[in-house]
Amino acid sequence: MSKLSDLETKLGIKFNDSKLLEEALTHRSFLNESREKKIKQNERLEFLGDAVLELAVTEFLFEKFPKKPEGELTALRAALVNARTLFLVADKLNLGNYLRMSKGEAKEKGKSRQVILADAVEALIGAIYLDKGTRPAEKFIKYYVCEMIDGVLENKTWRDAKSLFQERSQEFTGITPTYEVLSESGPDHKKHFAVGVYLEDELMAKGEGFSKQEAQVEAAEKALKVKGWGE
Repeated sequence: MSKLSDLETKLGIKFNDSKLLEEALTHRSFLNESREKKIKQNERLEFLGDAVLELAVTEFLFEKFPKKPEGELTALRAALVNARTLFLVADKLNLGNYLRMSKGEAKEKGKSRQVILADAVEALIGAIYLDKGTRPAEKFIKYYVCEMIDGVLENKTWRDAKSLFQERSQEFTGITPTYEVLSESGPDHKKHFAVGVYLEDELMAKGEGFSKQEAQVEAAEKALKVKGWGE
């Protein structure tokens, strides 16, 4: 049994067009080392899968929580479709065993690796949608993504850490936190930021991410723990 057939068995999905599944599992870096002609990388499928994922999760939350206001539903959706959650899906599927990428990217660890795998989940959703249609794509999303809602609620990961840290800071110290980019590295398509969150001149915590917003959120999460201001 080939690797892709093994994944199809795991998913319970037999692709009509196996090239779509192959494309979904091909990172852009693989093209630089491959001699294959007309090979496609997964960014277009990722773009499509992102839209399918957001709509399916939105519908799931709308139906599950009929009394929750728009703001809370938006926060819950953000917690379910973010890179951290999608990485957990990729890990559950052992998607890294099937992903094609350059030798350099294959050695990457930490956030970079997690983002690549999270993106591959979105590409996989896009491939399922194109090959099988809306219902199978929604079934995948509900089984692997929406089922994490209980953990999101239990751990309160849906709360906006930046807003919560600002709220706590103003409540306990009367100070509004500020954020400063400490370092910036990497190529334009994969920038890496390190950000510090401060109360006046005092550095509370540092965060990292592939966007300034992501780094700020991580810094705020750490600062909440440092100050003991979590829920």
